[in-house]
Amino acid sequence: MAFVKAQKSKAYFKRFQVKFKRRREGKTDYRARIRLINQDKNKYNTPKYRFSNKDITAQIISASIAGDLVLASAYSHELPHYGLEVGLTNYAAAYCTGLLLARRVLKLLEMDGEYEGNVEATGEDYSVEPTESRRPFRALLDVGLLRTTTGNRVFGALKGALDGGLDIPHSDKRFAGFSKDGKQLDAEVHRKYIYGGHVGAYMGILMEDEPEKYQSNFSQYIKKGVEADSLEEMYKKVHAAIRADPLPKKVEKQPPKEHKRYNLKKLTYEERKAKLIERLNALNSAAVDDDDDEDED
Repeated sequence: MAFVKAQKSKAYFKRFQVKFKRRREGKTDYRARIRLINQDKNKYNTPKYRFSNKDITAQIISASIAGDLVLASAYSHELPHYGLEVGLTNYAAAYCTGLLLARRVLKLLEMDGEYEGNVEATGEDYSVEPTESRRPFRALLDVGLLRTTTGNRVFGALKGALDGGLDIPHSDKRFAGFSKDGKQLDAEVHRKYIYGGHVGAYMGILMEDEPEKYQSNFSQYIKKGVEADSLEEMYKKVHAAIRADPLPKKVEKQPPKEHKRYNLKKLTYEERKAKLIERLNALNSAAVDDDDDEDED
């Protein structure tokens, strides 16, 4: 049988449907998204919140026909306000960002008094229990396109949100410290990651074996005077500061600097007209002065 090349006709291209822009850019998994935001008809238009994380950016989002609505958000670049000035993208910082988001949204909904969450992070799995008055705030984890590997930072943010008092359906299989062989979570290992113990251990190794690499990789830690032994105390203070005041801090923006212009400013019609009249008046006055000089001569 002879091979026949399949020719794509004009009719094929007329029927071709372009995928959504965020799908073409590889930013959104719409198959996972529709399963996250789908809900029963008897719950029509009830916000179904989801919890997402990147940058480190953590947000509480609900979907609507008009678009996604963000109820609350927290960013790792806010952590310097709470005493964490270095290491804003590691597992411990992700935990702090998740904790900040949880306390912020509960403060916004006036539920922070009822649901304090897990005040001291022990590394063990924690799920909030409902009180008699109000049910806990429930959200679903949206990981986007991240690879859900064990110990991924998104699960650090998830743990922070859980300890902060949010109700998020989860399993402990992806937290740092989960053993695939033993099929259980090692709370001590997880606690070490929450308080930056893995960073401190790496700092100690580099200080002994490769001092030059330590100077370059941890230059900001050295500049701020942060040592490996003081990391746990620093993170405990950050957690306490977040719980004390989770609301966003107002930052005064500096006025924009005036840029030097290298071309002439474009004049309006009225400005051009006034400039022309001024030139004509100047020419007329100069002509009158010349006539007066000739008469005097």
